[in-house]
Amino acid sequence: MPEHQNIEYKQSWHDDYLKWVCGFANAMGGVIYIGKDDSGKVVHLADYEKLLVTIPQKIRNDMGIVCDVNLMEDGEKKYIAIRVNPYSVPVSLRGRYYYRSGSVKTELTGVELNEFLLKKAGKTWDDVVEEAATPNDIDKNSLTAFIEAGREKGRMPDTNGLTTFQILDKLRLTDGEKLKRAAIILFGKDPNRFYPNIQVKIGRFGKDSVDLRFQEVVEGNLVYLLNEVVLQLNHKFLVRPVEFEGLQRVEKGEYPVSALREMLLNALVHRSYMGAPVQIRVYDHKLSIWNEGLLPMGIDVESLKREHSSRPRNPKIADACFKAGYIDSWGRGILKIMEACQEASLPEPEITEIDGGLRVTLIKSEVDASTSDLLGVMGGDRTSGQIGGQIGGQMGGQIHLTERQKEVYDLILLNDKISRREIAQKLEIAESAVQKHLKALTNSKIIERMGTNKGYWKVLVKIQ
Repeated sequence: MPEHQNIEYKQSWHDDYLKWVCGFANAMGGVIYIGKDDSGKVVHLADYEKLLVTIPQKIRNDMGIVCDVNLMEDGEKKYIAIRVNPYSVPVSLRGRYYYRSGSVKTELTGVELNEFLLKKAGKTWDDVVEEAATPNDIDKNSLTAFIEAGREKGRMPDTNGLTTFQILDKLRLTDGEKLKRAAIILFGKDPNRFYPNIQVKIGRFGKDSVDLRFQEVVEGNLVYLLNEVVLQLNHKFLVRPVEFEGLQRVEKGEYPVSALREMLLNALVHRSYMGAPVQIRVYDHKLSIWNEGLLPMGIDVESLKREHSSRPRNPKIADACFKAGYIDSWGRGILKIMEACQEASLPEPEITEIDGGLRVTLIKSEVDASTSDLLGVMGGDRTSGQIGGQIGGQMGGQIHLTERQKEVYDLILLNDKISRREIAQKLEIAESAVQKHLKALTNSKIIERMGTNKGYWKVLVKIQ
């Protein structure tokens, strides 16, 4: 049997393997076999008699727990099985905490250690009382907007005639006369006064993360962030193509609003609030949202793409958002994002565990990407009026091309029979990138392809 979450093989004993014992004790338990290679084949222990005495002593003395350490036989070969039970209290090895996740042993530090100790105490971060907070720290406008949203969904308990504190108590956001952290995160006038990084950073980049054009930082409680961040994205960071159906002016977003809202909700509800702020990166061809906090044990990225149980990192915040109708309670967040992208004819979103958190990325369709390349990114506000002015300028006056598109255009002027491969070689870029730039120039009626393999490029618009 190969190694997995509850089994570990070691050919010989080393005191460093006490970390594996500690990791199993803090997780779901497991068995460590001493005297087996990585494939599970017995290799025999020459000092098994000594180890049967010293291993239990080291476990008891260094961790204060007891494990079954048994001698096993495979013919004439001897090996040892250390059976570790899961413990309901945190177990440390000389003041350090380890945890078994999958087939990996991890030392817990910082935010992860804090969350682990709270969990062992039967608490989560958002369920802890904030001693310094009072009802005066609650923004009543945010609370009112939250209640109205909940009433529309029919999930909110009756709050008529209740005080602010009584409403929070009905939402299970109090403990005695004190407010819990979740109340500050959801409705606080200034959550950053209590906790760092209760904010969303938005950056507009060019083709990569080095090319930062401009940025905004939005601070506030969850109810405020949910609305303000979407407004900031629409008015400053996203291009909204304008089309006409008959005489009717139609604005279409680059990405479905429902997907963006669900991504933001997931990030705000499931983030680690003692870590870095939520970060949104808007590129020419994609948009990503990252929040600190890895997936719960037993759930991986592929699990998110199918029906799975909801296991929120911040259950008090998640429960309140459910009552307001912001989220479901069935772990459908990622599925709803995927459905929205499919309906908008966008590629399936990319989901990645990276840098201690989860990143969800939306990718433009090829047509939208070509349009974005043509328009370029000028910085500042990108309203529909500005975009329309640029398009008008391209049709009647100055044409705005990216630097790379201009290079491709100039090569075609020099040789109208030049191939994609030749352009790629001259510019030292991939053929796929060349195809993208050619498509942008073609879609904007600047050039036209005449014929197929032995055809040529016809220049429709002269650019100085």
